Amino acid sequence: MKITGVMDLIGQQFGSILMTILISLAWLIIVLVKRVPNPVAVLVYAGLSYALFAILLSGILSPILDGKLQGPLTNPIAFISVLTVNALWGLVVGGIAAALPKRK
Repeated sequence: MKITGVMDLIGQQFGSILMTILISLAWLIIVLVKRVPNPVAVLVYAGLSYALFAILLSGILSPILDGKLQGPLTNPIAFISVLTVNALWGLVVGGIAAALPKRK
């Protein structure tokens, strides 16, 4: 949304919160509907995959759009931070999924 300019239209803070909620709900619904046996592990890996995809996309698109490399690839601490935050995000959503009663 940031790359396409949609974030500028709806506002950075609202857009970030909205996307976090929508992605979290999508992850939660998918693991519940699919009855994933270990939603915590699956969503931790989903968070890590999401982080890697975002880092790679930033590395590819920032030089094209801004003329220079920007984002987590330019800062090792940011790289680790993005991975950590998204893994924790998956852990929290996975914990919520695991805590919900199983449907039969």
